[in-house]
Amino acid sequence: MGDHEFDVTGTRTVYDGAIITLRVDDVAMPGGRIAEREVVEHFGAVAILARDENGRIAMVRQYRHPIGRRLLELPAGLLDQDGEAPLTAAQRELAEEADLAADTWHVLVDLALSPGFTDEALRLYLAEDLHHLDEAERVDEEADLEVEWVSLDDAVAMVLAGEIVNATSVAGILAASTAERTGSRLRGVDAPWTDEPTALRGRRRRP
Repeated sequence: MGDHEFDVTGTRTVYDGAIITLRVDDVAMPGGRIAEREVVEHFGAVAILARDENGRIAMVRQYRHPIGRRLLELPAGLLDQDGEAPLTAAQRELAEEADLAADTWHVLVDLALSPGFTDEALRLYLAEDLHHLDEAERVDEEADLEVEWVSLDDAVAMVLAGEIVNATSVAGILAASTAERTGSRLRGVDAPWTDEPTALRGRRRRP
């Protein structure tokens, strides 16, 4: 394991948008060179693999503009509400996107989504003991959203067939399948989240 400290000697903001900020850091490399590293700051997010008593998981099919088509995904959303805890955000997103609530929650997996250029990270929960809620009001892309129930085995097959490609959903489905097969013990909802993003939320709080 290396012991070099990658100290930041300078930083500047290049772009500050609605859901991301792009900054450029000057970082001390081994050997003394200073290199520029672009970093996309992101709010971070949560996602939910909600499984019913029959082993089916709730998925949503929604339009994703950057790739120009609808994807089948697990319910998910940004940590963009000031002071909202990740579990609270997950409970809110499950209600807003799938009209569901759950009595039992565990941490399924934590993801650093593309650490080569962004601090975006996501905590994915397993939600069980489900009950249905009244239909939520949805706007924009979510107004076109459809909820679909898929067995876990079918979801794994769809991942391997390239029919489910959203990275968060792929990771959650395969993690849930592995945990079920191996009997692995999942973490509690208070488990530390080492890579939870804080930079963009802290930036938004500053006057």
